[in-house]
Amino acid sequence: MTEKPSVIKRFFKGLWAILNTSRKIFLNLIFLIFIIFLINIFTRDAETIAIDSSTALVLNPKGDIVEQKQEIDPADQIMQEALGQQEQNPEVLLADLLLVIDEAKRDERIKALVIYPQSIQRAGLHHLQVIGDAINEFKQSGKPVIAFGDYFNQSQYYLASYADKVWMNPEGGVMLEGFGRYRTYFKAALDKLNITQHVFKVGTYKSAVEPYIRDNMSNAAKEANQAWLGQLWQNFKLDIAKNRQIDVASFDETARQLYSKLQKADGSFAKYALQSQLVDDLKTREQIRLEMIDQVGKSSHHDSFSQVAFKDYLKTVKPSVPLVNPLTDKVAVIVAKGTILNGNQKAGSIGGDSTAKLLRKARLDDKVKAVVLRVDSPGGSAYASEIIRQEVELIKAAGKPVIASMANYAASGGYWISASANEIWASPNTITGSIGIFGMFMTFEKALDKIGVHTDGIGTTDFAGIGVTRPLPEDIGAILQLGIEHGYREFLNLVATNRNMSIEDVDQIAQGRVWTGAKAQELGLVDKLGDLDDAIDAAANKAGLDKFDVLLIEKELSPRQQFLRNLFENAQALLPTEHTLFEQATSNPTLQQRIMQLVNEYEQVNQLNDPKGIYSFCLTCEAQY
Repeated sequence: MTEKPSVIKRFFKGLWAILNTSRKIFLNLIFLIFIIFLINIFTRDAETIAIDSSTALVLNPKGDIVEQKQEIDPADQIMQEALGQQEQNPEVLLADLLLVIDEAKRDERIKALVIYPQSIQRAGLHHLQVIGDAINEFKQSGKPVIAFGDYFNQSQYYLASYADKVWMNPEGGVMLEGFGRYRTYFKAALDKLNITQHVFKVGTYKSAVEPYIRDNMSNAAKEANQAWLGQLWQNFKLDIAKNRQIDVASFDETARQLYSKLQKADGSFAKYALQSQLVDDLKTREQIRLEMIDQVGKSSHHDSFSQVAFKDYLKTVKPSVPLVNPLTDKVAVIVAKGTILNGNQKAGSIGGDSTAKLLRKARLDDKVKAVVLRVDSPGGSAYASEIIRQEVELIKAAGKPVIASMANYAASGGYWISASANEIWASPNTITGSIGIFGMFMTFEKALDKIGVHTDGIGTTDFAGIGVTRPLPEDIGAILQLGIEHGYREFLNLVATNRNMSIEDVDQIAQGRVWTGAKAQELGLVDKLGDLDDAIDAAANKAGLDKFDVLLIEKELSPRQQFLRNLFENAQALLPTEHTLFEQATSNPTLQQRIMQLVNEYEQVNQLNDPKGIYSFCLTCEAQY
């Protein structure tokens, strides 16, 4: 009777020993593979990025060109790459593009610059101009700049126009459709669903809430949008005409004129582009390969011309960990990019607390003598904007000058956080202003009534029980409107005080109206026109600095995140790469773009989290590039 349990016990003990041994072997095997993986990464990286003595730098960024990338967990990136998944919304830092072009200008191995913009998705006109200026500086080295592609959309062609020669596939085309701002309006749908909209705003031109209270764009919004979009389009056309040394009339035409030109070109968009001098020649991919081999030589690794891609060249010129000299004086740069939200936010969005923390870090650093606040934002939470602006005031009180540098957008809350700076710099094509305030929410009492759901009860005050399932009392609505009007007066007073203007003068150019940077300078909302480098020099001059380093202050990664990021960046060297740039052509279906535009607008509104429900936000400040 005692032997049977003993046998069973020995059986399970043996089974456990096998399982335990297997577990240890499996874990050790995983660890061994990981170590081999790391060794391969660090030994093969140098081999992967080999640059021939005569080669072309291919400027082929993939994704949106941005001031600051959205923060992504490095572990998610590693898994994405391991599973072969494409990054959903790839982004490229403007600073990285400028660094690569600048380094290539002095690199004796780089004999030519090739602009291959087929994978650029979204880029503001300001960013495109800054890259174009860098390309013009590259030309001063005497090295040729060539652009080519299968086709060019508007932003891609703008960048290509800076090249000495533009080549295009005989089956390709160039489409310059102009700038526009079209939105989807929901009022009729909300009415049919018996959803009640409660909107509180100040500003004739504050049109962010119009889709919820109208079925079309108001005349005031059309007037304002036509003004700034027209100015951007004029600048866009003049830049292309100057770059290509052609007349604007050769490509700025009505639909009827385009139809006539296409008839003469046998319906070929490629021939039309050639006849309009938008491109210099029509060449197949093979013809381009042979032409480039003649110019820079044949690649020793692939059956194409000698080339190094933007991403690979960046690895050779940008240190993985920025080196900071602790002894030198610094001009700190803090990027405020994205929608302004309350609390702590990840990089790529502006948090009232997180961005204020970065400004505070600059204020408390004895080596930081001046600060540049780089703003690329359509605004957002009025409360969070004020938290950030207060930190700007504290930096000034510490004796350190602050320069606001506006990129593509610095409107509504983006202007609020800039207003207290010692100077405001903008690009001529910056979209700014939109000085106005709004609040909005919906209630569903009518919709719920249709299905027999009701809310009732009792409270000790008029405010108890207010929510989305009950009608909004008229007196409460009046109180909310007073709060919005108070916020607008604060905004006017803030601008008037810092811009040495009267409140009445500010009110005339406010009302939620959007302006270009050039017009904003005329109106006194902006001090000077220039890019980020100009703003950094201005900050140094105000601080009396002759010699200084630029210090980018951004959110620090945790040790785990930093390790994973370094691992991910090095691991990319092991992944299969596209040997020739011709394999990188992508398409952007119009329907998909429109759906994404609608989703983005919804997400922008849905993520707003001001504790008082008051927003300084310009949803219309985005031209359709």
